[in-house]
Amino acid sequence: MDLSLNKNATRLLTGLIIGTIALWCLINGGIALLLLISVIVYLGSKEYVQILQHKGFYPSLKVILLSDAFLALLSYFNRFDLVALALTICSIGAFIWVLFKGRQPYIANVSTTILGFVYSGWFPLHLLFLRGLNADNYQGFLKLNVHNDGLGYVLLLFIGILFTDTGCYYFGKKFGKNKLSPIISPKKTVEGAIGGAICAVIGVLIIGYFIHLEWYQSLIAGILCTIFAQIGDLSESLIKRDAGVKDSGSFLPGHGGFLDRTDSYVLTVPVLFYYFKYFVVSNQLWLDFVNFIKVFLHAIGF
Repeated sequence: MDLSLNKNATRLLTGLIIGTIALWCLINGGIALLLLISVIVYLGSKEYVQILQHKGFYPSLKVILLSDAFLALLSYFNRFDLVALALTICSIGAFIWVLFKGRQPYIANVSTTILGFVYSGWFPLHLLFLRGLNADNYQGFLKLNVHNDGLGYVLLLFIGILFTDTGCYYFGKKFGKNKLSPIISPKKTVEGAIGGAICAVIGVLIIGYFIHLEWYQSLIAGILCTIFAQIGDLSESLIKRDAGVKDSGSFLPGHGGFLDRTDSYVLTVPVLFYYFKYFVVSNQLWLDFVNFIKVFLHAIGF
């Protein structure tokens, strides 16, 4: 009993400390947020490589970290136009490493290296882009402007994932009968997934109201958030189960590794960034699509 209490206390204290640091960095943005994400990306990349080594693959941690640093600089300076170039260079670098420096000249090591800097680096770095959306009028620490601002979108993201995780746990434990993915994650249930989705949509609708989003924009954001949070959770479970690993690491006392704590965010952050950028902040992509349909229908005689 005492061991259980100590474990729960350690878990709570760790979560409180990490949560406070993360909140401070998110509020301030800029260098503080870059440093936070850099630490998470670094530790997550190390855990990813260690997991793959259990499978007998040897992705290059050096290539992954160099690629992460390159992409982080582009993200910080908002040079989205150079991302395609960066990913091309990093992918070629993965091939060169396997050809001349790799422990094994296997295509799997090229593939897992590229997946490493995309999954552990590029996807999480979208938090910088999301935080920077419409942030020109940001006032600084504790002078919060969350109306149609990147900070508001980040808050919406975190609430959506928190409510997803809480709802999945509660409804799964109370009503769960049908397994969602019995091979990858035996404890997750369909009932839990539905409950988590409902909770997430409600939470996001509430936050959306306070940051002045239209209700349908919040509804779509909530659905996207809960879907990709759960897919992200299952994706990390897939990697660990395939490698025969229970936890991604032990860096966080009572929580496991960084990948274990951030798996719900990895896919959700880029999805919500592109949604807010192209369908909320600007609807140009939607207008281009509508114009394309008009031109296509006209070309075929309608």
